[in-house]
Amino acid sequence: MKYKFKIVVDSAANLPADYIKDKDIGFQVVPLSVRIGEHEFVDTDDTDCNQMLSELAGTKEKCGTSCPSPAFFAEAYKDAEQVVCITISSKMSGCFNAAYLASTQEEDAKVHVVDSQSVCGGEVILVDKCYQYMKQGLSFEEIEEKIENDVKEEHFLFVLNDFGNLVRAGRMNKIVAFVAMSLAIKPICIAKEGEIKIFEKQRTMKKALARMVDDIEGFNADVENRQCVITYVDDESTALKVKEMVQAKYKFKDIRVMKTRVLCSYYTLPGGIHLVF
Repeated sequence: MKYKFKIVVDSAANLPADYIKDKDIGFQVVPLSVRIGEHEFVDTDDTDCNQMLSELAGTKEKCGTSCPSPAFFAEAYKDAEQVVCITISSKMSGCFNAAYLASTQEEDAKVHVVDSQSVCGGEVILVDKCYQYMKQGLSFEEIEEKIENDVKEEHFLFVLNDFGNLVRAGRMNKIVAFVAMSLAIKPICIAKEGEIKIFEKQRTMKKALARMVDDIEGFNADVENRQCVITYVDDESTALKVKEMVQAKYKFKDIRVMKTRVLCSYYTLPGGIHLVF
């Protein structure tokens, strides 16, 4: 059986394989992976993220991440007539390039590959919007146009305790990273057009998180018609406090708190909090 529509997303969205259950609209997560020494952690629903973090903290061996090959995406496209594939920012991973290459070789399905210019909650929001458009019965071309506009409207802020893996993997400008790690500050960072930049500086994590919530106002976003997604690695209580602060100040349509999986936990590291709207 072929679906009329299907949404494909990479595992940097932190979504489970059964996130969308719909007989008419398919859904599939294509996993990235983390390698610590000789141990590979494929970012699937049943991979133990805590074990990955424990091994990461105790190793001196070479570590890294890898994106799926085009073949994995090509396989995901096969059972649908029309596919929208949403990937992590092309400036953070090779996923977009792999997904796009697979789309150029697809002969039977229409495939549109979306560079989210984001990660985590940024991809989640796009998946939800795409599903909404499909359920509304919009044409493939209308969905393409709307989802690309949605990418431009998203805002991604975050605060980390440790930038080490972002720097080692070249995901962050070295000068920006030096400022973030060397000074006695907790920077609020922004992912803008897929690149990580320092948005504002605070002295403590508590102040940085409070200020990050205050900063939402400066984007002049129509929050009543938006989702807000907060993601965390290991500190759910702090993520829930951030949610409470957001709820107290803004009337978002929906506010969700989600735990990162293997890939995003590797780069965010314990204590990190993302906020996307």
